[in-house]
Amino acid sequence: MEKKKRHQIILNEVHIHNRVLLTDLADILNVSMDTVRRDVKELDIAKKLRKVHGGAVSNGFNIYTDRTREIYDLGNKSIIAQKAISLLKDGDVILISGGSTNLEFAKLLPQKLDLTFFTPSLPMAIELTSRESKRNEVYFIGGKLSWDSQLAVGGSAINTLNDIKADICFLGAGYLDLEKGITEVDWEIAQMKRAMINASKRFVSLSISEKLNTSNRYKICEIHALDTLVTELDPKDSILSEYRKKGINLL
Repeated sequence: MEKKKRHQIILNEVHIHNRVLLTDLADILNVSMDTVRRDVKELDIAKKLRKVHGGAVSNGFNIYTDRTREIYDLGNKSIIAQKAISLLKDGDVILISGGSTNLEFAKLLPQKLDLTFFTPSLPMAIELTSRESKRNEVYFIGGKLSWDSQLAVGGSAINTLNDIKADICFLGAGYLDLEKGITEVDWEIAQMKRAMINASKRFVSLSISEKLNTSNRYKICEIHALDTLVTELDPKDSILSEYRKKGINLL
């Protein structure tokens, strides 16, 4: 496969899933790890992605300070965020992870609602506290900070969740599949997200449709644990028909 095509596939994977591993890219491209490392290094130098230990992340992933940052498929993520606002009611206690779609959701929160947020995501905590409205309470769930995801993980963070029962969990999910469930690229992040679901009455995923029918190594939960799936698609779209059959609410 020629380099240009490899680079395009790598960028596509990074844009859709935000973070990918070199080993996964090597499998997808059917090339050696050395080739993938060189490709990712070149794309990093060209500022088309950010190289991290063992993989790569998108330029727009959890970079909260730069409002002009590159966000893949921003238009559809904004549509998803606007749909998700309809799920909120005054007084809700919300658990929310990070990710570009969830951050777009945070930016669109209506000023009139009194909401309480718990988040293990450092970018999300800063986004929520930077809003003009002071009606919302924001609690940061601390722990060991994952360098790549900027998400608190580990025992102390998970233990904190044992004392919470949120009304809604808005979870950033990188991979959703009907058979393999909702999965993650990192074991500690998968454990943290599972604990967030268990600490909530209702689990909502905000996801662009390109993430559907994809999977990775570590399971967060079975697909039936998902109460509501919010995508940019019309809920009656045929792409979502099998998710509808599983009893998942679609927005």
